[in-house]
Amino acid sequence: ACTLAAEVPQGMLPQLDGRIVGGTATTIGAFPWQISLQRSGSHSCGGSVYSANIIITAAHCLQGGVSTSVLKVRAGSTTWNAGGHLVSVAAYKNHEGYNPSTMVNDIAVIRLSSSLTFGPNIKAIEMATQAPVDGAAAAVSGWGTLQSGGFTLPTTLQFVEVEMVSQEECSSSTYGYGSNVRPTMICAYSKGKDACQGDSGGPLVSGGKLVGVVSWGVGCAKP
Repeated sequence: ACTLAAEVPQGMLPQLDGRIVGGTATTIGAFPWQISLQRSGSHSCGGSVYSANIIITAAHCLQGGVSTSVLKVRAGSTTWNAGGHLVSVAAYKNHEGYNPSTMVNDIAVIRLSSSLTFGPNIKAIEMATQAPVDGAAAAVSGWGTLQSGGFTLPTTLQFVEVEMVSQEECSSSTYGYGSNVRPTMICAYSKGKDACQGDSGGPLVSGGKLVGVVSWGVGCAKP
């Protein structure tokens, strides 16, 4: 799927609570910037450690004015439901240009109530200063079931290797996303592998840098 994704039914509105399809189990030490954004004790989205008290995620994970009182971030753990550090959320802000109808500017920042302590399992990731080239190797990580149609979240972090796809190709008949792909969006794809609901907000990493935030797509692991 393009712009790797929460599954999008009508209206391109992502659903939370999901899966990485075709992925492989991994450890947090391989993706120490990965966090689990939790709502009322359940994993709802991924995110990336930007600094000791700032997390980057997707705006659609926080749309609707969700209260900070029900939000927590778990960092430094291979499992979303135990271990590492569980920290309360002090505040968050969605991009002022976020449009839930088009998914433009689907990015948000979270400020934690206390700072994370960096170590082997918790590290900040540097943001890329330019878009990766077409065909560049990339990876997406998150927590999710191992096949499309699954509903039970595994506890262990998963990842998939993907390739970057140019906007022109992503908009073409090959992928069929057309005008839904806006100038600020990037696409990634690998046949039979994808990110879906619950992986939203998680990191798309290429060359060791954060190049994107998992936002939307159509279906899971579809060409």
